[in-house]
Amino acid sequence: MSRSQPRELTVIRKSHITTNMLRVTLGGENIKTIPKDQESGYVKLIFPRGDQKPLVRTYTVRNQRTDEIDIDFVLHEDGGPASTWAKQTQPNDIILVGGPGPKKLIEESTDWQLFVGDMTALPAISVNLEKLPMNARGYAILEVISEEDIQPLKHPAGIELKWVVTPHPGENTNLLLDQIQSMNWLEGSVSVWVACEFSSM
Repeated sequence: MSRSQPRELTVIRKSHITTNMLRVTLGGENIKTIPKDQESGYVKLIFPRGDQKPLVRTYTVRNQRTDEIDIDFVLHEDGGPASTWAKQTQPNDIILVGGPGPKKLIEESTDWQLFVGDMTALPAISVNLEKLPMNARGYAILEVISEEDIQPLKHPAGIELKWVVTPHPGENTNLLLDQIQSMNWLEGSVSVWVACEFSSM
Protein backbone atom coordinates (compact mmCIF):
# COMPACT_ATOMS: atom_id res chain seq x y z
CA MET A 1 0.00 0.00 0.00
CA SER A 2 1.37 3.41 -0.90
CA ARG A 3 1.09 5.64 2.13
CA SER A 4 -0.72 8.94 1.88
CA GLN A 5 0.93 12.15 2.98
CA PRO A 6 -0.05 13.32 6.47
CA ARG A 7 -3.40 15.07 6.47
CA GLU A 8 -5.35 17.21 8.90
CA LEU A 9 -8.29 15.44 10.51
CA THR A 10 -10.96 16.99 12.70
CA VAL A 11 -12.01 15.85 16.16
CA ILE A 12 -15.68 14.89 15.93
CA ARG A 13 -16.26 13.75 19.53
CA LYS A 14 -14.70 11.86 22.40
CA SER A 15 -16.00 9.54 25.09
CA HIS A 16 -14.73 7.29 27.87
CA ILE A 17 -14.81 3.61 26.93
CA THR A 18 -13.69 2.71 30.46
CA THR A 19 -12.18 4.61 33.40
CA ASN A 20 -8.70 4.74 31.86
CA MET A 21 -9.47 4.48 28.15
CA LEU A 22 -10.68 7.43 26.10
CA ARG A 23 -11.98 7.18 22.54
CA VAL A 24 -11.45 10.08 20.15
CA THR A 25 -13.37 10.03 16.86
CA LEU A 26 -11.71 11.78 13.90
CA GLY A 27 -13.26 12.83 10.61
CA GLY A 28 -13.51 15.90 8.43
CA GLU A 29 -13.07 16.55 4.73
CA ASN A 30 -9.72 14.71 4.55
CA ILE A 31 -11.02 11.43 6.01
CA LYS A 32 -11.52 10.11 2.46
CA THR A 33 -7.72 9.99 2.07
CA ILE A 34 -7.68 7.00 4.44
CA PRO A 35 -8.50 3.83 2.46
CA LYS A 36 -11.34 1.54 3.49
CA ASP A 37 -10.84 -1.52 5.71
CA GLN A 38 -8.04 -0.18 7.92
CA GLU A 39 -9.24 -1.44 11.30
CA SER A 40 -6.21 -2.77 13.26
CA GLY A 41 -3.90 -0.82 10.97
CA TYR A 42 -1.98 2.05 12.52
CA VAL A 43 -1.78 5.78 12.01
CA LYS A 44 0.82 8.30 13.11
CA LEU A 45 -0.38 11.20 15.24
CA ILE A 46 1.91 14.18 14.67
CA PHE A 47 2.33 16.89 17.30
CA PRO A 48 4.20 20.02 16.09
CA ARG A 49 6.71 21.65 18.47
CA GLY A 50 7.54 24.94 16.83
CA ASP A 51 11.11 24.90 15.51
CA GLN A 52 11.80 21.45 16.98
CA LYS A 53 11.16 18.14 15.28
CA PRO A 54 7.50 17.19 15.78
CA LEU A 55 6.58 14.39 18.16
CA VAL A 56 5.08 11.32 16.46
CA ARG A 57 3.07 8.63 18.22
CA THR A 58 1.63 5.42 16.71
CA TYR A 59 -1.98 4.39 17.37
CA THR A 60 -4.30 1.64 16.16
CA VAL A 61 -7.43 2.33 14.12
CA ARG A 62 -9.99 0.75 16.44
CA ASN A 63 -13.10 1.34 14.29
CA GLN A 64 -13.62 2.74 10.83
CA ARG A 65 -16.84 4.01 9.30
CA THR A 66 -17.49 5.79 6.02
CA ASP A 67 -16.56 9.22 7.36
CA GLU A 68 -14.92 8.53 10.74
CA ILE A 69 -12.21 6.58 12.54
CA ASP A 70 -11.92 5.86 16.27
CA ILE A 71 -8.62 6.01 18.14
CA ASP A 72 -8.47 4.72 21.74
CA PHE A 73 -6.04 6.29 24.22
CA VAL A 74 -4.90 4.84 27.55
CA LEU A 75 -4.86 7.63 30.12
CA HIS A 76 -1.47 7.06 31.72
CA GLU A 77 -0.51 8.58 35.06
CA ASP A 78 2.59 10.14 33.51
CA GLY A 79 0.52 11.81 30.79
CA GLY A 80 2.50 11.40 27.56
CA PRO A 81 1.93 13.87 24.70
CA ALA A 82 -0.76 11.78 22.97
CA SER A 83 -2.85 10.94 26.03
CA THR A 84 -2.50 14.53 27.26
CA TRP A 85 -3.75 15.76 23.89
CA ALA A 86 -6.66 13.30 24.00
CA LYS A 87 -7.73 14.50 27.45
CA GLN A 88 -7.58 18.15 26.41
CA THR A 89 -8.90 18.03 22.85
CA GLN A 90 -12.39 19.27 21.98
CA PRO A 91 -14.69 18.83 18.96
CA ASN A 92 -13.51 20.77 15.89
CA ASP A 93 -9.86 20.64 16.98
CA ILE A 94 -7.43 19.66 14.21
CA ILE A 95 -4.67 17.03 14.35
CA LEU A 96 -2.12 15.96 11.74
CA VAL A 97 -2.37 12.23 10.97
CA GLY A 98 0.03 10.12 8.89
CA GLY A 99 -0.38 6.62 7.50
CA PRO A 100 -2.13 4.27 7.54
CA GLY A 101 0.39 1.51 8.06
CA PRO A 102 -0.18 -2.24 7.68
CA LYS A 103 -2.87 -4.07 9.62
CA LYS A 104 -1.66 -6.24 12.50
CA LEU A 105 -3.74 -9.41 12.28
CA ILE A 106 -2.96 -12.82 13.75
CA GLU A 107 -2.40 -15.90 11.58
CA GLU A 108 -5.72 -17.78 11.44
CA SER A 109 -4.59 -21.03 9.74
CA THR A 110 -3.21 -22.60 12.95
CA ASP A 111 -5.15 -24.86 15.32
CA TRP A 112 -5.50 -22.12 17.94
CA GLN A 113 -4.54 -18.55 18.73
CA LEU A 114 -2.95 -16.82 21.71
CA PHE A 115 -3.16 -13.06 22.29
CA VAL A 116 -1.15 -11.35 25.01
CA GLY A 117 -1.20 -7.62 25.56
CA ASP A 118 -1.27 -4.71 27.94
CA MET A 119 -3.90 -2.00 27.81
CA THR A 120 -2.25 -0.12 24.94
CA ALA A 121 -2.62 -3.29 22.83
CA LEU A 122 -6.31 -3.71 23.66
CA PRO A 123 -7.61 -1.83 20.57
CA ALA A 124 -5.61 -4.01 18.16
CA ILE A 125 -6.45 -7.24 20.02
CA SER A 126 -10.13 -6.25 20.05
CA VAL A 127 -10.17 -5.91 16.26
CA ASN A 128 -8.38 -9.26 15.91
CA LEU A 129 -10.94 -11.01 18.10
CA GLU A 130 -13.81 -9.53 16.09
CA LYS A 131 -12.35 -10.76 12.81
CA LEU A 132 -11.58 -14.36 13.87
CA PRO A 133 -13.82 -17.14 12.52
CA MET A 134 -16.49 -18.22 14.98
CA ASN A 135 -14.86 -21.66 15.43
CA ALA A 136 -11.52 -20.19 16.56
CA ARG A 137 -10.02 -21.47 19.82
CA GLY A 138 -7.45 -20.13 22.23
CA TYR A 139 -6.81 -17.44 24.80
CA ALA A 140 -6.53 -13.68 25.12
CA ILE A 141 -4.56 -12.54 28.17
CA LEU A 142 -5.34 -8.86 28.68
CA GLU A 143 -3.68 -6.58 31.23
CA VAL A 144 -5.69 -3.57 32.43
CA ILE A 145 -5.16 -0.92 35.09
CA SER A 146 -8.38 -1.51 37.05
CA GLU A 147 -11.44 -3.74 37.11
CA GLU A 148 -13.36 -0.78 35.69
CA ASP A 149 -11.22 -1.09 32.54
CA ILE A 150 -12.55 -4.57 31.72
CA GLN A 151 -14.78 -4.06 28.69
CA PRO A 152 -17.13 -6.34 26.76
CA LEU A 153 -15.37 -7.67 23.67
CA LYS A 154 -16.91 -9.47 20.72
CA HIS A 155 -15.03 -12.77 20.35
CA PRO A 156 -15.54 -16.41 19.36
CA ALA A 157 -16.88 -18.59 22.16
CA GLY A 158 -13.77 -20.78 21.92
CA ILE A 159 -11.44 -17.89 22.81
CA GLU A 160 -11.16 -17.56 26.59
CA LEU A 161 -10.55 -14.02 27.85
CA LYS A 162 -8.27 -13.78 30.90
CA TRP A 163 -8.22 -10.27 32.41
CA VAL A 164 -5.23 -9.35 34.56
CA VAL A 165 -5.66 -6.26 36.74
CA THR A 166 -2.52 -4.34 37.73
CA PRO A 167 -2.78 -0.74 39.01
CA HIS A 168 0.90 -0.06 38.22
CA PRO A 169 1.71 -1.45 34.74
CA GLY A 170 5.33 -2.42 34.20
CA GLU A 171 6.20 -3.04 37.87
CA ASN A 172 5.97 -6.84 37.60
CA THR A 173 7.69 -7.74 34.34
CA ASN A 174 6.74 -11.43 34.73
CA LEU A 175 3.03 -10.81 35.20
CA LEU A 176 1.92 -11.76 31.68
CA LEU A 177 4.47 -14.57 31.41
CA ASP A 178 3.17 -16.10 34.64
CA GLN A 179 -0.35 -16.08 33.19
CA ILE A 180 0.81 -17.86 30.03
CA GLN A 181 2.69 -20.50 32.01
CA SER A 182 -0.31 -21.20 34.26
CA MET A 183 -2.82 -21.86 31.47
CA ASN A 184 -3.73 -25.17 29.87
CA TRP A 185 -1.64 -25.36 26.67
CA LEU A 186 -3.85 -26.64 23.86
CA GLU A 187 -2.83 -29.30 21.35
CA GLY A 188 -1.84 -28.48 17.80
CA SER A 189 -0.13 -25.52 16.17
CA VAL A 190 -0.50 -22.08 17.70
CA SER A 191 -0.13 -18.54 16.39
CA VAL A 192 0.81 -15.86 18.91
CA TRP A 193 0.13 -12.11 18.89
CA VAL A 194 1.94 -10.16 21.62
CA ALA A 195 2.27 -6.44 22.37
CA CYS A 196 3.36 -5.08 25.73
CA GLU A 197 6.14 -3.23 27.56
CA PHE A 198 9.62 -4.12 26.30
CA SER A 199 10.66 -5.48 29.71
CA SER A 200 7.69 -7.86 29.71
CA MET A 201 8.22 -8.88 26.09
